[in-house]
Amino acid sequence: MKPASLSIGEARRLWLKAQRLDRETPFGSGPAAVRAAIEHLGYVQIDTINVIERCHHHILFNRIPAYRRDDLDIAQSVEKTVFEYWTHALSYIPARDIRFFLPAMKAHRVEKNRWFANVSQADLRKAVGRVRREGALTIRDVDEKLIEKDHPWASRKPTKQALQMGFYNGELTISGRTGMVKTYEIMARHFGWERPPRPATERQVNDYVLDRALRAQGIVSLDSICHLDAKRKPAVAEHIARRVKARKLVPIAVQGLEKTRFWAEPSTLEETAELAHMTHVLSPFDPLIIQRKRTAALFQYDHLFEAYVPKAKRKLGYFALPVLVGEHIVAAIDMKADRQAGTLLIQNWTWTEHADRSLHQPEVENALDRFERFQFDRR
Repeated sequence: MKPASLSIGEARRLWLKAQRLDRETPFGSGPAAVRAAIEHLGYVQIDTINVIERCHHHILFNRIPAYRRDDLDIAQSVEKTVFEYWTHALSYIPARDIRFFLPAMKAHRVEKNRWFANVSQADLRKAVGRVRREGALTIRDVDEKLIEKDHPWASRKPTKQALQMGFYNGELTISGRTGMVKTYEIMARHFGWERPPRPATERQVNDYVLDRALRAQGIVSLDSICHLDAKRKPAVAEHIARRVKARKLVPIAVQGLEKTRFWAEPSTLEETAELAHMTHVLSPFDPLIIQRKRTAALFQYDHLFEAYVPKAKRKLGYFALPVLVGEHIVAAIDMKADRQAGTLLIQNWTWTEHADRSLHQPEVENALDRFERFQFDRR
């Protein structure tokens, strides 16, 4: 099939539309909006950095203007429409998709994992058994002798690693959070299963990964589909070839990016390329930013995440937030929250080559005001 030709601008606009950053309230409000947003995006990344609002709340706020943190708590702990597991990082995932993650959980049960090398089966049985007998618990509920850490991210409580091992192998799930403190529960009990869902086959998982990318990205490449999961590429490439042959996917040639092969569903190419003029202060972990090479290719903007870069070598700042105006990233603003004063402190403001300062500064400042109000509204 002859590839369809798109300009970089057309490809970029299709991605923005797929990310639902081109309209005011694409998912409505309340816990139902959280479910709808995560189902559409496929996952929302969780991260521990707290210099401003944590990224999972930030990502949802940019797509749900009336978002409240309690909405996510209700979706996870009460309505149970989302759950936590690993995609390319720890993420909130639609509960409807859990069957596609059961094979990964099984693999954790049968394969040795270097992160849990110090956790014995007896340790695991003890931790899971306690949750089964006593009910959901957090690591704060565990009173035990502290040990020296063997890794900067490890816990000084041995039980924490056992609980994490139970989480990754699917015996436990995270039934709720207070900040970054996780509550562990027996997975079957949390979801009320009489029988667990049937695990997806490997072929079904590959189809799921492809469908998830098509829905949330508009146009896809092997790299964007298999972000940080390179071993899946050969199988996904076979799925793409079958769909192209069946005319369910169209090959795309993006002008100026001919070395990268793209694909899209025919219906995606029929969409109008017009965008509403929106301004968003984005998280560096937003799906639009986290795939740095894709962002650089389609936005001509190289985002730098410099939290782990020595201060003297930083260009944008410790935790710079890209600012999207319309279809261009016009600035990167390094901020931190002064929680005592209830204000955001701007550490560094970098305009990009796409900025028209006289035009964009008022729009960016209005977006910063909205973000600041959200930052300190703790509902």
